[in-house]
Amino acid sequence: MPERRTVALVTLGCARNEVDSEELAGRLEADGWDLVNDAADADVAVVNTCGFVEAAKKDSVDALLEANDLKGHGRTQAVVAVGCMAERYGKDLAEALPEADGVLGFDDYADISDRLQTILSGGIHAAHTPRDRRKLLPISPSQRQESAASVALPGHGPAAEAPEAAPADLPEGLAPASGPRAPLRRRLDGSPVASVKLASGCDRRCSFCAIPSFRGSFISRRPSDVLNETRWLAEQGVKEIMLVSENNTSYGKDLGDIRLLESLLPELAEVDGLERVRVSYLQPAEMRPGLIDVLTSTPKVVPYFDLSFQHSAPDVLRAMRRFGDTDRFLELLDTIRGKAPEAGVRSNFIVGFPGETEADLAELERFLNGARLDAIGVFGYSDEEGTEAATYENKLDEDVVAERLARVSRLAEELVSQRAEERVGETVHVLVESIDGEGVYGRGAHQAPETDGQVLLTSGEGLSVGRMVEAKVVGTEGVDLVAEPLDGSLGCSEEAGR
Repeated sequence: MPERRTVALVTLGCARNEVDSEELAGRLEADGWDLVNDAADADVAVVNTCGFVEAAKKDSVDALLEANDLKGHGRTQAVVAVGCMAERYGKDLAEALPEADGVLGFDDYADISDRLQTILSGGIHAAHTPRDRRKLLPISPSQRQESAASVALPGHGPAAEAPEAAPADLPEGLAPASGPRAPLRRRLDGSPVASVKLASGCDRRCSFCAIPSFRGSFISRRPSDVLNETRWLAEQGVKEIMLVSENNTSYGKDLGDIRLLESLLPELAEVDGLERVRVSYLQPAEMRPGLIDVLTSTPKVVPYFDLSFQHSAPDVLRAMRRFGDTDRFLELLDTIRGKAPEAGVRSNFIVGFPGETEADLAELERFLNGARLDAIGVFGYSDEEGTEAATYENKLDEDVVAERLARVSRLAEELVSQRAEERVGETVHVLVESIDGEGVYGRGAHQAPETDGQVLLTSGEGLSVGRMVEAKVVGTEGVDLVAEPLDGSLGCSEEAGR
């Protein structure tokens, strides 16, 4: 019997990439590949790259080079690049990085097993010529679902095995309560948290962002597929799902119902075994009262708002092709906290954008001081090829951008620490995620995985990974909280999202 082929997936970038990697893993496992955790133990190391900003691209190149160094010293025979950077640059990346034995785009995902076997056998699969993926689907969102089957949509993989009778969507877009079909997905870790793709692509035209060009136009997954995958994940022991896409507030617009998320969330929250549902990637300009109501009042749906503000000075926002201003954003936060005072809010901001003045920066600082955000990401502007902003003439000097980045980052660090201190005395529901010699760690409802800090529990007696614990916040360590489990809290879940 021939030795089975082995493959390791190395994932960089966002939670969307993590979903894509698990779909690739599912496809490979279904075709007879053995999945291993360490690239040194694999015949082929597949690096799922990120192509968002320069730092992410550098990390991707470094990961490819690190995997290439394994060749000749162990089992590894080939290194293959997939993901956003591979899709965005295609043959240019292949020419610039000959250490990669293959550069595969999204169109290769359905045939990933054959592609890897060709490369492993010494063959060559020509890297694709990059194209604007926005042109692959109709301009009108209402016409896109008909064309979706002909376009590669990572993370939208079908079920591994079709049921005897595929359930149709209900009129409101909700799936019937049928048993979960195994999706074409294989979990790559034992975390009690998993992301679920709600949609792919983006129709917004932010002047600094290149993502729509290589991820394509916005297209929603069918609610039945989202619900089915969530049920399957719950059967695998997942306690919290995080809905991800480039823009979750647009979900359903191509399915004829822009309010479809408001209908889907209660259905997801009722999945047996699931403790928490979290929604990420929300656009402030698209927030609507009904969605805020569902996010702040539905049991097990956490009142968590990952709002993409980017800036708050009107002139900068207009140059970014975005909407809003400081006062409107603060009003939105007041509305949210009026319904859920303990709601978690995070956002990212770009400083040093072309044309940004000292007055604009002061306006951003005014917003940050009034917003009481739980987590803040700050990035210095840099040109991204193919974007409108890269053509702007009024660029700031690099040292000015660096100074403003340092200034706002210091403020952000101080503010999130203050916000954490405001939570001392609160009761939080903590999902335990790791237990080691240093302590028991988890996250509260206001904290998303990896980005928003964590909770250190003062006692780990009787606890295990995946348990939901009610605890009282007794201290802080920067953005992190220290909390004491309450008596009788083990396994609490009835109000885990509140």
